[in-house]
Amino acid sequence: MHSHPDPSASGPDSISPGFYESAPPVQWWRTWWRSLSPTRQDRLAALAPMAAVALFLAAILVAFWYLRAEEVDREQEALRRDVEYAQQRLRLRLLERQEQIMRLARDAANAEIGPAEFGNRTEVLITQYPELQSISWATVDGQILATHAAPTVSSEQLRQVGEVLRTGETADAFRAVKMQLQPVYLQPHKEAGEVSAPMLQLQVPLNSSGEFGGAILAEYSVDSLLRYGIPTEVLARYALSLRDDRGQVLAGTPLVPPGQPAHRMGMRPQANQYEVAVGPVGTSLVLHAQAYRASLGMVGSALFWLVGTLSVMTAWLLLATWRHTRRRMRTQEALVAETNFRRAMENSVLTGMRALDLHGRITYVNAAFCQMTGWSEQELVGQMPPYPYWPDTDYDTLRAKLHDELAGKTIHGGFQVRVRRKNGSQFDARLYVSPLIDAHGQHTGWMSSMTDITEPNRIRDQLAASHERFTVVLEALDASVSVAPLGSTEVLFANKLYRQWFGSDAEGHLRLVEQAGVPSARAHQQSNMDDEDGLMGLPTEELTSSVAGNAEIFVPELGKWLEVRSRYLSWVDGRLAQMVIATDITPRRLAEEQNARQAERAQSVSRLITMGEMASSVAHELNQPLTAISNYSSGMLTRLANGSLTEDQMKFALEKTAHQAQRAGQIIQRIRSFVKRSEPNRAQANVNDMVEEAVELANIELRRRNVSLNHHVAARLPAVMADRILIEQVLVNLMKNGAESIDLSDRPSGKRSVELQVRPTMQDGKEGVEFSVTDSGKGLPPEVLDRLFEAFFTTKQEGMGMGLNLCRSIVESHHGRMRAENLYNGSEVAGCRFSFWLPLASPKDSETPPQANNPNPRTPV
Repeated sequence: MHSHPDPSASGPDSISPGFYESAPPVQWWRTWWRSLSPTRQDRLAALAPMAAVALFLAAILVAFWYLRAEEVDREQEALRRDVEYAQQRLRLRLLERQEQIMRLARDAANAEIGPAEFGNRTEVLITQYPELQSISWATVDGQILATHAAPTVSSEQLRQVGEVLRTGETADAFRAVKMQLQPVYLQPHKEAGEVSAPMLQLQVPLNSSGEFGGAILAEYSVDSLLRYGIPTEVLARYALSLRDDRGQVLAGTPLVPPGQPAHRMGMRPQANQYEVAVGPVGTSLVLHAQAYRASLGMVGSALFWLVGTLSVMTAWLLLATWRHTRRRMRTQEALVAETNFRRAMENSVLTGMRALDLHGRITYVNAAFCQMTGWSEQELVGQMPPYPYWPDTDYDTLRAKLHDELAGKTIHGGFQVRVRRKNGSQFDARLYVSPLIDAHGQHTGWMSSMTDITEPNRIRDQLAASHERFTVVLEALDASVSVAPLGSTEVLFANKLYRQWFGSDAEGHLRLVEQAGVPSARAHQQSNMDDEDGLMGLPTEELTSSVAGNAEIFVPELGKWLEVRSRYLSWVDGRLAQMVIATDITPRRLAEEQNARQAERAQSVSRLITMGEMASSVAHELNQPLTAISNYSSGMLTRLANGSLTEDQMKFALEKTAHQAQRAGQIIQRIRSFVKRSEPNRAQANVNDMVEEAVELANIELRRRNVSLNHHVAARLPAVMADRILIEQVLVNLMKNGAESIDLSDRPSGKRSVELQVRPTMQDGKEGVEFSVTDSGKGLPPEVLDRLFEAFFTTKQEGMGMGLNLCRSIVESHHGRMRAENLYNGSEVAGCRFSFWLPLASPKDSETPPQANNPNPRTPV
């Protein structure tokens, strides 16, 4: 039960501002309570006990948490103190052993002891101190001179006399001792699969008059250090372990394995763990301690759980009572909200609502209907036909529709009418009619809903006009456009040019996609017949983002070359369809073929011109073997006439004559193959063979001009995909141009050289081979460099300006790059370098026949 508010008080606003300052607390509380509404009083009366229980439970939890935190802090402080004490004991033990090892090193450095005495002293140390497992004497170069180990050392860890410290962590530490001349501790890491843990190492240098004379290598058992170096009272209270800098356990048995949370093992979390680095070793040896759990803690006491359970039960009962009260209040509020919602929905809906009785009288209109027509509810309710919103010109039509409506002849999709507003303007509307049934199931009239469709009609008209324009554009295209669904022979769309070429069926569409190598409807049907995935080969990305592919095919029926582009799309009815656009590219293909023939002729002419320019050099080159043949023949005739020609002399002369004849034939054959016009034939070519042929041809011209040729080809160069004759033509032209530049520059004999280098390199992330021709001429002016590769541009008086242009065209037809640059010696031009790059042959090129790169073969001339 809650107290009712004082009738004299109308709420908090009726209390004066100074009342809360002057009134006693009890009176202030009573006045404030009475000023609240009954709903808020009920809510506060239900929540106040639950808040009190929650505060009580929170106080208990805070008290237990505080006690538990104090207990954990005490345990952690004791753990830290004991672990640091154990670490100091370990540190002192290690320092004592270090002092003994340093004393041994000092005696060895001063030559006071030899290997035999060293063995006796180390045996005493190892016997006296169990943590010492092995002591070795290493010379300057890391060779073990003497060593002694405890019987407990495994055979894998024993060091042998004569062993050399070359690799590993021990060798790295030895080199550090050699450079620093200071003792160095090392804790090697335990490798995977290694049974015994590595031993702690101490390396002490032998300092002989400031020079490094070797090192004493002492190895400790980490397990013995833990067992004998830590007090027994600390070992009894904690689980101690020694670990390396990676966290691997070297000695001891931790309660929680490394890397596993403590709570999984039933232990307390991080509060009872502590670790500290062991000096003087450093962070490579860490002492880790875990306290044994001595009690369950105060949280596990029965009192805590009893108080918590009673508090939770009390809060649950109060919450159930509060929820029951709120459920009753919400039911009341729902009734009010439902009434207000229905009224708000009628007033806010955008669709106009109108109710007619059985005689056609308007009995109800909503706010949207009034807003559409401009007439108020008072002006419309009670009206009989003709209604004021009927246009004057549509009286007869609307009266007939109203008669059908009252007779029950309703149209499910509604009907379109014209409606007049109060200001005289009109709009298009769609009217839907349904029977009006009351709560008793009686038919009391007709309910009509009216929607303004002026804007949709306008958009529909615009879409129709846009579709018409789109269709006109497609019909006027000079490309064939067709759309067909996958798995069907139906043509969804075909423009005028497609119908002229292939008719109105889908056969032409299917032939185009099959010749272009694109999955088609026919392939889709065949895959379904073979019980395979019907979508195999289709794009996996969204159809709207699929990139169209294109292919060039020849259609014999039309006698045309067509560029076919296709892509998948979703048709308006949701079916997966394929659109194909075929463009006539016959003129372009013919022009390309003509350009290819002209380029081939230009290349052949260029080679003939090159050999014409080299004619005198060729004649001189042929004159030498021919002169030698003449001399050998004359000599044999003379000796034959004198009778002094022996059989051996004749055999020798004939062999020389045959060799010179073969040499002349090789020169002629090489020139003939170079100038012979042939069809471009790209195939895998050996770089060394191409360079050797080009050098042989170019040497003829270079020797005539007294120019030396140096060439270097990198070893084991892979093959390139190229036409050998064309690449040889490029190399010969570049080397001949370099010789001409040197001749025009009038260089002395020591500086008349052309250098050819071939090496592997990378261009744009692709592997390839770079050919560079460097001359020692006068270089090229800047204005010439800008136009060097233009057609018909030349700096020679009798040149045609086609040589370098053809060279660049040949290189680019092989998907390569060509460039030229001047070389400088300070500010003076010291020569010019021409270079070009060719890509390597890919694995698939080795499977491609030579004719594959020539789609239009012609008979070579």
